[in-house]
Amino acid sequence: MSRSLRVAVVGAGPAGLYAADSLIKSVTPDTGRGVSIDIFEKMPAPYGLIRYGVAPDHPRIKGIVNALQRILDRPEVRFFGNVEYGVDVKLDELKQFYDAVVFSTGAEKDRPLDIPGIDLDGSHGAADFVSWYDGHPDVPRTWPLNAREVAVLGVGNVALDVARILAKTADELLTTEIPDNVHAGLAASPVTDVHVFGRRGPAQAKFTPLELRELDHSPNVEVVVHPEGIDFDAASMAAIRSNKQVEMVVKTLQEWAIRDVGSRPRRLHLHFLQAPVEVLGSGSVSGLRTERMELDGEGGVRGTGEFTDWPVQAVYRAVGYLSSPLADLPFDHSSGTVPHRAGRVLDLDERPMTGVYVTGWVKRGPIGLIGHTKGCSLETVTSLLADAPDLPEAPTRSPEAVVRFLEERAVPFTTNEGWLKLDAHELALGAARGRARVKVVDRGEMTDVSRG
Repeated sequence: MSRSLRVAVVGAGPAGLYAADSLIKSVTPDTGRGVSIDIFEKMPAPYGLIRYGVAPDHPRIKGIVNALQRILDRPEVRFFGNVEYGVDVKLDELKQFYDAVVFSTGAEKDRPLDIPGIDLDGSHGAADFVSWYDGHPDVPRTWPLNAREVAVLGVGNVALDVARILAKTADELLTTEIPDNVHAGLAASPVTDVHVFGRRGPAQAKFTPLELRELDHSPNVEVVVHPEGIDFDAASMAAIRSNKQVEMVVKTLQEWAIRDVGSRPRRLHLHFLQAPVEVLGSGSVSGLRTERMELDGEGGVRGTGEFTDWPVQAVYRAVGYLSSPLADLPFDHSSGTVPHRAGRVLDLDERPMTGVYVTGWVKRGPIGLIGHTKGCSLETVTSLLADAPDLPEAPTRSPEAVVRFLEERAVPFTTNEGWLKLDAHELALGAARGRARVKVVDRGEMTDVSRG
């Protein structure tokens, strides 16, 4: 019988957990091989962007954690939280304990936008704002919410999340797991108008239909679609005919563009064919300049030379996420990914690094929904298992040796059992206040509760 595979997974978001699940399901008794998997996560709690990237008023998406928890509960899996790769443990150290290492660290930085004024005070990256309102332990507890009029740049689901959280009243979010400091910040916000700008037309928007329709559910926010941006060319019509989701998004936007504007106290504006060209201001944001675009008939746009200045006092760019480089791994800074071939990490000479793999957004870029991660993880696991017979055996194979290593480094790691304690603690905090959950934000408190 072949030896049992020892695999480390770095990152406990959906990509890493799906990779663990695929490994377990692919290694059956008839293959003559077992598997043990240790998952390392820099946060004290698992789930990655499910916990720290999904807006708190989207509990239906967060419900996926029930399936992910079942993976963590498998006897073949151990969870080591509060362990930062590159700081607490390096690649060569992992290779002492594991035959293979799979990196699934996701993407949590903002892609830059190169226009004048983008670095002014009051100009923010969406990822930073998302981390704040989702209670990420490593970001400041306060956020400068002092603008009455706000611009959000981008027409994807993250842009909608940011715009929706900015536009809603804080008390609307009290039914969610929103942290107390976030509720206090949003309650003091003077915002009246949030403008979302997209440089292309409505048929090219990256919203999902459900996310778009949810904008209109707030009793305090009027959604206004500006009709001058509702335009279609041959490429737009082809996209509508060929994609049901595009058709549904366009239909919703067209209906909203022709309806009367109501009297709800806050307004969320959707502008299409308006490309941001400059953030205006001296020291801090005082406006945004956009150029009116026109469709070119082939799915692209071109400028018209017609400019508009919008009197906004804050700008949020939601033009995409970017992964961070990983210690001892090659990194393509232009795409924000680790170079790979079918999940096998490639060195600088484009040769596979023995026993090193990648999956998720750090592999393919921040594209696709959570469900797309399963196929991505399966491809990587397939490559790993094909390589398995030839992988060098890790010299130290005792599971207890990993625990001793972390303890000798004085790393206050958390476990799956510890996460369940923290989970129960947050649920109890919520129940005491008539809420589903109150999220613990402070890393030290999270670790103390988990380690009990």
